[in-house]
Amino acid sequence: MSKKAKGINPELENAINKMMKEIMADSTATITDKMRVIDRALKLEQLKMKDADSEWGSGFGLDDDDDK
Repeated sequence: MSKKAKGINPELENAINKMMKEIMADSTATITDKMRVIDRALKLEQLKMKDADSEWGSGFGLDDDDDK
């Protein structure tokens, strides 16, 4: 079995970038349409950060309060 490649699919990234350019240039697009595309772009950036940081989420549940 071949191992699945890690990381973001470049075709997906290019498609979201293209969609963002097109929808922002479209004067007939609604604000809802524009916000959906922005949301997708932000989610992609979040996934890229998660993929790049091997320790992402590793501190969840740790008690690191300084007020003790």
